[in-house]
Amino acid sequence: MDNETKWGVLYCPKTGIGNKQKRWNKIEQVLRAHRVKYDMVQSETSESVERLVKMLISNGYKTIIIVGGDSALNDAVNCLMMEERSVRESIALGVIPNGVMNDFARFWEFDEDNLEQTVSWLVKHRVRKIDLGCVRYNNAKGERCHRYFLNCLNIGMTADIMNLRRQTRRLFGSRTLSFVSSLFVMLFHRMEYKMKLRINSDVIDRKVMTVCIGSGPGYGQTPNAVPYNGMLDVSVVYHPEVVQLIEGLWLLVSGRFLNHRSVHPFRTQEIHVDEAKKAMVGIDGRLMKTPVGPFRVDIEEEVISFLIPD
Repeated sequence: MDNETKWGVLYCPKTGIGNKQKRWNKIEQVLRAHRVKYDMVQSETSESVERLVKMLISNGYKTIIIVGGDSALNDAVNCLMMEERSVRESIALGVIPNGVMNDFARFWEFDEDNLEQTVSWLVKHRVRKIDLGCVRYNNAKGERCHRYFLNCLNIGMTADIMNLRRQTRRLFGSRTLSFVSSLFVMLFHRMEYKMKLRINSDVIDRKVMTVCIGSGPGYGQTPNAVPYNGMLDVSVVYHPEVVQLIEGLWLLVSGRFLNHRSVHPFRTQEIHVDEAKKAMVGIDGRLMKTPVGPFRVDIEEEVISFLIPD
C-alpha cells in the first residue's frame, strides 16, 4: 500500500502568530529537498486534530508527523492509544515543532528554527518506544475516563500559568517574552490548594501551591524525568514566601528548580490524588476539565513508537 511508505503530515498552524502559509512553504521546501513522499492535512482548530489523526491512521499511514506543539502531540498519542496494539505498534509518530509550547520536542533537541536538521533526523527513521503518563478520573457525569500525556500533568497554580503562557505567547509572539510576562503575573497570583496526595509510602495532606507529574521535563519542573524509564517524576511545591518565590522562578528559568527549598521531589509509578479542592488541572500545557473527586495518575511503559534524533 502506497500510504505505508508515505508520511502522513498533520500541519497545525499557530493561532494568530505569523504567516501560516509562509511557515508551511518553508517546511514543504525542506521535505522536498529530502525527497520525502508525503500527504499533508491541515487542522483548523485544536478540536480537528484528533479527527485528522484518526483519518491518517484509518488510511494506512505508518509514519505520522505532527507539525505542532505539545497539545497536538497529546491529541495524537491519545488517538493512537485508542487503536489495537498491533495497529499502534505499526505506526511511528514524529514531530516537527510548531507549537506555542514545544517542551517535548525540545527534550529530544528538535529545534523549531532548524527545519533542515529536524527533517534529516526524521528521514533516518530511528524509532524508540516511549512511556506515557495516564490520568484516570471520573467526569461530571460520573463516567470513568482517562487521558494520556507525554510531558506532564499539572495540578494547581501552574496549570493556570501554563494556560496564561499560551495566551501571552499568542499575544506577544515570543516564547521568552510570554514566559517572563507569565512569571510576572505569577507574583501577583499566588494561590494555595488543599490537597491530599499519596506517593509511594508518603501521604501529603496540607495546602500545596502546585504539583507537576512528569513523564517528560514538565516545563522545567521535573527536569530529571525521561519518557523511557517506566517512572513518573513528581514535584510538590509548598507555598513559599515572596522572596523564596522569586528565587524559585530564577531556579526554574536556570534549570535548577529542584534545588528550591519549597520543592519536594518524588519518583514513583503511581500517585493518588485523594483531594485537590478547586485546583485546575493541565495536561501537556492545555487545561482539561477538572476531574470530579479523587483521581489516579500512573505510567504505561513503551507504548508509543517515537521518531528520535540520530
